[in-house]
Order: sequence, then structure tokens, then C-alpha cells
Amino acid sequence: MRHMEEFNRWLQFNELDSRMKADLITAHGNDDEIQSRFGCDLAFGTAGLRGVMGAGTNRMNIYTVRRASKGFGNYIVSLGKEAMERGIIIAYDCRNNGKSFAMETALTVAALGVKVRLFDALRPTPELSFAIRALNAIGGVNITASHNPKEYNGYKVYFEDGAQISGEQADFILNEMQKVDPLNVETITEEEAIEKGLLEYIGAEVDAMYIERVLQEKMPLNIAKEAKNLSIVYTPFHGTGHKLVPAIFKALGANAYFVEEQMIPDGDFPTVKSPNPEEKEGFAPGIELAKKVGADLIIATDPDADRVGVAALVGDQVTLFTGNQIAALLIDFIIQVQKENGTLPANGAVISTIVSSKMPKKICAENGVSYFEVLTGFKYIGEMMNRFKEEGSHQFLLGFEESYGYLAGDYARDKDAVVASMLIAQMAMYYKNKNKNLVQALEILYKTYGYFEEKTVSFKIEAVMPQQRMDEIMSGLRGEIPAEMGGKKILEFRDYKAELIKDLTTGKERTTGLPKSDVLYYIFEDGTHVAIRPSGTEPKVKAYFMASGENRFDCHNKVETYEAIFGELLK
Repeated sequence: MRHMEEFNRWLQFNELDSRMKADLITAHGNDDEIQSRFGCDLAFGTAGLRGVMGAGTNRMNIYTVRRASKGFGNYIVSLGKEAMERGIIIAYDCRNNGKSFAMETALTVAALGVKVRLFDALRPTPELSFAIRALNAIGGVNITASHNPKEYNGYKVYFEDGAQISGEQADFILNEMQKVDPLNVETITEEEAIEKGLLEYIGAEVDAMYIERVLQEKMPLNIAKEAKNLSIVYTPFHGTGHKLVPAIFKALGANAYFVEEQMIPDGDFPTVKSPNPEEKEGFAPGIELAKKVGADLIIATDPDADRVGVAALVGDQVTLFTGNQIAALLIDFIIQVQKENGTLPANGAVISTIVSSKMPKKICAENGVSYFEVLTGFKYIGEMMNRFKEEGSHQFLLGFEESYGYLAGDYARDKDAVVASMLIAQMAMYYKNKNKNLVQALEILYKTYGYFEEKTVSFKIEAVMPQQRMDEIMSGLRGEIPAEMGGKKILEFRDYKAELIKDLTTGKERTTGLPKSDVLYYIFEDGTHVAIRPSGTEPKVKAYFMASGENRFDCHNKVETYEAIFGELLK
């Protein structure tokens, strides 16, 4: 059996890292565990690699990192000498093994003659995206697992526009990886790489450039001193926002307090179960501090500072906003401020994803702003931004994903919690100047544009080979398209993998106009939208429920109804 053969080969490899060998010994005699580690390779795609750290071909470790780096390095070499000289930039966040994985990446790529610039310490994901563009690199790598639990790490690959790689590029890299034995990848030493001019460290100078550029996205506000004194509590959840977000608040003149125990970078995330700004549990220390100092707002960024969560404190009541709610607030804020200043462009545009709330779309429509939907993944937002620029067709205002990711400005091609934190702070000041808080501002939006509610549910796949089970679930749903589900009539069905949209009332079919993606999408007669897709980074199938209605109760009832219907199908 392949998994046993590979297990024994790794175990008998004389040069195997001692920690890897000790980890493998714990799996001895456990066939399910060995199959989980060696039954397949850790999947590489447009999102790169992400997985649990440990020994095995289906784990994140120095050997899978070297193998991926050899594949990416070969891709750079295939582009020619100029690309090799422009080189790549490497960053990493606070996660355990982040620094060592970043160094392994650098020394593997440098062994191929490709120049590497390596950040001298942990940095936010969006700063890497910015640096690739600002320093004219051919690409980059970020060692991060975003907001996943502490057991995870990952490997994200970027190209010269600052966005994650395309499907074609991922296929090339994967093909090169498959030619390589992970236990036999050539590297060079750090000293040799520096001596040959193939490795250079970068740091504070790039920070300064990045902060200066982010601050250019400030909204021009004319507000009273009292509103500028808005009190903010900030936490980076032990991650990379610990320096740059406070620097932004200082530049704004914001009255900021910091959750000191969470300001310390730590891959074990000792104060939270999960470093995810979607989950209220992680906000507990921030809420406690906010109540103590009388703060208006709590802002939290995830470990690589590309996502941001927000909670408002009104009296003793704490409101944790969803990513969709913050997006709606930000879009309306940007539009209204630009209208007040007479600067709203006639060709302004917002870009989001097919699984995001439909409320921002309505806000844009009623304010003369174009709205575009793309597939899940910020690289698709980046592609649309590039198209705007090439065609001169639209002026980009904001890009967002429902999963708490936002970008304003043309300096990067990935979501940025640093610029989002700045705009959220400004937005809170803007409403405080009007004697309102963000909770009241959101209620005004509901009364103006109607009520909306969204919920994302992750159905965990409990299987030895979770990818196989996820494929089976999606294949089953792709069978004969039903006219209804749970007594709810379906008006439109979309299969983004088949590039098909079918109107179930008329029977007419058309193409999605988007790249292929393993996503199924249903629009029901009552206006509810449901999207289903397997996670690209975890053993989960995700369901997105997007409802609109006459009031809050109506929306909530719809979400719960469809969650029950699909919950039966996704077991």
C-alpha cells in the first residue's frame, strides 16, 4: 500500500528532521493516521497549500515547503533571466514554524538562481501584496494559514500584480512539484545565498512606503474634535497587525487602547480558541477593556492582518457585526462622504463575490455605483481591478468578501485589514459626529434599503479521505436538478463548475461568464439565495444563506428554514 511504503521511506530517511521522525513514530501502528498523513499529497491550487503541521506528504512541513518552492522556482526560471533577477518577496506571519518555512522557501528558490527578498520579521499579507508591486518583483510567497486554528500553516503564492496566482500558473507549479521527491530537494545555505547576491532582507523601509500609501485612502472628513476622540480598543489576536494598525490609528489621531496580552505575536494563540475575527469568543479581553475605558468600538485583525472584525459597545450591549454588515456600512459611508464632497465618480464601482450579501448591491444601484460579482477568492477581485485599469472603464471604490476581507485603493491586490481598520475608525467618527453609533447607522440602512440577513455554515467532513467525501457530496447535488427543495420552489440553478445558469421557469440556459469553480447556487421563489462549495483549505463543505425580507424576523426565519433543508443534504 502506497501510504505504508511512503511512511516507511520517510521513517528510514537518515537526514529526516528529528522532530519529524519523532512525530512519525507516534503514528506507528495506526493505519488510519498513516493513511491521513501519506494517502495523498497536500493539495496545491490557486490558494497554494494549507494544512495541519506535522510529518507526511499531506502535512505542512519543511519538505512540502521545499517541494512547493522548487515548483514555484522552476516556474520563475521558465519565465527567463529578467524574471529571475526581479525575483520574489517572501513574508510570514506569527504562526509556529513560519520563520523556518519562509527561510526554507528562500533557500530553495535561491538555489535555482532566483533572487529573493525576505522580510526581516513577520508582516501582514497585504504588505506583501503591496511590496511585490512597489518593488517590481515577479512574485511572492506568504507563509500563513490566515485565521485557521494553531495546528495549521500555509503557503500562498503571488504573482507580479500582487494577486494570488491563476489556475494555469498553479497547474504549472503542481506539475513541477510532482516531478520532485520532497525528501530530495536542493537548497543552499543562507550564507551562500547572501554571498551570491541572491538573498536580501527588507523591513522598515517597506513599512514606511506601505503606511504612507494606506494613509492616502483616508476619507476627507470635516468633523468636530469630540468625534475625533472616538475611543477604540484594538487587538491583533497575537498576529501581524501589532505594529502597523496602531501606527495607522496614531496617524489618524484616534484615541486607541490595546489589548496588551494579545499584542504579543504567538503562534499558539494562548488567549483565544481560534484567532478568527468572525467569532465573538476572541473579543472577550477586548470587550472587557472597552467596558473599563468606556470605548465605543473594538477592532480585531486576524493573524496575517488581511481580515478584520468589529464590535460596537453601546452601554452594556455588545454588537458583533458580520462581514456583510461592515461591507454595507463601508460602502454607504464611502458613497455618502464622496457625495458630500462632490467627488463621487460617475463610473465608480464596487466588487464583491457571489456568496456575499445582496444589500451592498442594492445600495450601489440606488446611488449610481456599478456593482460586480466574482467568484470566491480575492484574486478574482484583483483580476476585475486589473480589468478596470486596463480598460479605463471604472473607478474602483471598494472590494470585499463576506468573510471579513476589504480593500480600498489600487496599491494591493489582496484584502487589507490595515486600510479597513482605518476606514472603519473614520466611519465611526463620522457617525459620532452625527450623534450616532454604528448600530444605529446599520438600522438606518435596513430601513432605507430593506432587511437582509446572511449566515455561513461549515459542515465538517469526518472522513479519513475528506476530499473524496466532499467530491461525493458535490457530485450528488449535481444530479437531476429538482424543481423544489423542502417545499421551496427553485427559480434559478447555477453550476459554476459546468459554467451553467438554468432558469427553471422557462428552461432557458446561459453561461455564468466566470471561470470554472466548484460552486452550486440556488435562487428560490421567496428571494433567498443559497450557495454550496467545498472549502479549499479545510475538510468542510460551506453553505451560504442569503435572505432578504420585510423585517428582521422574516429574514431570520428564512435563513433557519434553508439551513435545515440543506443540513439534511450535506451530512
